[in-house]
Amino acid sequence: MTETLTADWMAREDLAALVAALGHDNVRYVGGAVRDTLLGQPVKDIDMATSLLPEDVMQRLWNADIRHVPTGIEHGTVTAVLPGGPVEITTLRHDVSTDGRRATVAFATDWREDAARRDFTINALYADPATGEIFDWFGGLADLATRHVRFIGDAAQRIREDHLRILRYFRFQARFGSIPADAEAESACSELAPTLKGLSRERVGMEMMNLLGLPDPAATVARMAELGVLAVILPEARPEALATLVVVERAQGVEPDAIRRLAALLPAQVPLAEQVASRFRLSGAQKKRLAAAAGRSDEAGDARVLAYRMGIEGALDRVLIAGADASPLTGWQVPAFPLKGGQIVARGVGAGPEVARLLRQVEDRWIAEGFPDEARVSALLDAELAGQTP
Repeated sequence: MTETLTADWMAREDLAALVAALGHDNVRYVGGAVRDTLLGQPVKDIDMATSLLPEDVMQRLWNADIRHVPTGIEHGTVTAVLPGGPVEITTLRHDVSTDGRRATVAFATDWREDAARRDFTINALYADPATGEIFDWFGGLADLATRHVRFIGDAAQRIREDHLRILRYFRFQARFGSIPADAEAESACSELAPTLKGLSRERVGMEMMNLLGLPDPAATVARMAELGVLAVILPEARPEALATLVVVERAQGVEPDAIRRLAALLPAQVPLAEQVASRFRLSGAQKKRLAAAAGRSDEAGDARVLAYRMGIEGALDRVLIAGADASPLTGWQVPAFPLKGGQIVARGVGAGPEVARLLRQVEDRWIAEGFPDEARVSALLDAELAGQTP
């Protein structure tokens, strides 16, 4: 019996117009949209494969007045910009040569040949946009049913073609995989782990952050450590700390966060956190946040005080990594200190260091009392001016 794909997104009018413009015999849905629909999961991105050459794709889209961008034309990819979201349309390909970092491709006309160059069986499922018929040449449907993440063909060969597939394997294993994992895949990833050193730091960092942002990557990260993969890209990592954080997040109903998880993996050393941020090519804001989390101590301290000092996000990182209660931060907005230097000057204090000292003293008392209202702040200032303890 032929399995078919059915989904609400397949009935979108803009997709129907796109298929009509390209000709339904010339295109098929492929990859994540097919896989996730079969798993009953939300579909984020829709990709199409086509037997048409990129120039023909663009001409047909032009004729149909469908906006499009040649986002990866050298590799055959044109993106149709639709009201319901962009759709990447890629011409069928086969690899001419690979070196582990990049591939030289040639356009093809054979659907199976295109499928054969993909990484995992569960990503090599194609669906006819008109009938929903699924095309599966490598047992992807069976693997999907058993949550078996498996390379197409020889695992070691597929990794030699693209070394990043090692990290992609672990990301897919964390997201979809069953236990025990595919023995051939793990053996190949372990053997070829040193090849990750030849990849750009940005690619490695992006893949690791995608992995850490999944609901529960802890067991997979621990397995990466056991297989010697983690030592190549993040030798400082402490997988057990990540596992603890994931438990704490779940218990407190906090959404996964890749930066927080990376911070938990690392020892509490600010210079090291900054080095890792640079190694993974993180943004300036991410680097700052990672360093702030690395400045933690074993005890988180008062959650709201932390939030006042470093913001809600930074406080949440420290509290959760310490395994403490983050509920005081739920729905709480960091208050503004309701006292300005001008108000102190108006009380007869000469502008200068004394004003700054009084501001600090009053602010410290205000924080210690749990951020009381403006009237209480005024009383605290009175007491400071009088040199008394309120």
